[in-house]
Amino acid sequence: MNPDVRVLDADQLRSAHMLFAATIHRGPVDDQRWSHTATTYSPGRTLGIHHGSALVATATSIPSKLVVPGGAVLPMAAVTRVGVRADHTRSGLLTAMMRTQLDDVAARGEPVATLRASEARIYGRFGYGVATRGRDLTVNAERASWRPGAPLGGSVRLLDRDEILPTMRDVYETFALNRVGSITRPDRWWQSMFGHRIDDREPALGVVHTGSGGDDGFAIAFRTSATGFAEQTLEIADLQAADVQATAGLWRFLLGVDLITSVRTELRPLDEPLELLLGDPRACVVTGQHDETWLRLVDVPAALAARSYGPADPVLLAVHDPLLEKNAGVYRIADGSAEFVGPLGGPVAPELECDAAALAMAYLGDRTPSQLVATGWWSAPDPGAVRRADAAFATAEVPWCGTYF
Repeated sequence: MNPDVRVLDADQLRSAHMLFAATIHRGPVDDQRWSHTATTYSPGRTLGIHHGSALVATATSIPSKLVVPGGAVLPMAAVTRVGVRADHTRSGLLTAMMRTQLDDVAARGEPVATLRASEARIYGRFGYGVATRGRDLTVNAERASWRPGAPLGGSVRLLDRDEILPTMRDVYETFALNRVGSITRPDRWWQSMFGHRIDDREPALGVVHTGSGGDDGFAIAFRTSATGFAEQTLEIADLQAADVQATAGLWRFLLGVDLITSVRTELRPLDEPLELLLGDPRACVVTGQHDETWLRLVDVPAALAARSYGPADPVLLAVHDPLLEKNAGVYRIADGSAEFVGPLGGPVAPELECDAAALAMAYLGDRTPSQLVATGWWSAPDPGAVRRADAAFATAEVPWCGTYF
């Protein structure tokens, strides 16, 4: 049986959200919370499958943009709220939805899609690969002295509660698309992500960093636990900075807040140099490292052509994509660009081969071709091409998104 995947009408979106919430073991939202959440659904982009009159599977996407190596900004589908009711799992519904969604994204002219995976074993079979990662940190504020010579940063100002969202949004837009892997944040994202926590009067701390060129960073943090009046934990929910100076200034402020003994945060960039700023680097403990962006190259020719490449002799790369067969073929990467040069099994013999998910792992620069060849994600009919591929796909910085959706 082929499941009937349909685009849901606006009056079905709350049911879709309730279904999704149930699949991640959360309860339904109340009317006030739904008024925030409803605005984050984009018209015509939410799919559903019914069993009789009951909605049993759903998935949606949000239009966004993604920065790729070289600075190009590509239209992107931010895939989210994917769920199948517990009594209908493992019956092909997810596969049907994901296939339909990929076709829809391609028809919209969005060459890439990304998501955040609740389970790591699901999305590789649909061509998604881990393209950015982050690490979780806990910092002992009482031990976090600053190393002599560490950047001082600029000034930091505290925001009034009603200033937090509009100010953070405006500052983010000034540098959001400067880093590979970052994405745009629509206005409705801010309200959905933080509006309810601020409206609920949680102890919110919003700050902005100002450097020599103006506002260039911000952070929002919440007090999450306390074992005593003077032993409280601060959770950084979002910290974005244009450079190391802004990063240092924001961390200095947050670690110096009175009555805070520890600061926690999740999915920070792998290359954030916090330990290098501290007099005692052991005050910063890495408590976890996780996948962040799962990337799907929906239009491989367009995506490969959009990013830049390092100087290297030509590399012939074969890409396999059984879900989107138009992507399959051999691509020549040379002279800082990429182009399709022939079908699989044709006269052009590839030097390296991979599938769409494995290509996504190298596309933003998170993994090198040599790592992927060594671990079996890529194959190398010509081992001499591996070093050339490493040079071509190399990036100057570690990719990171920093935006949950």
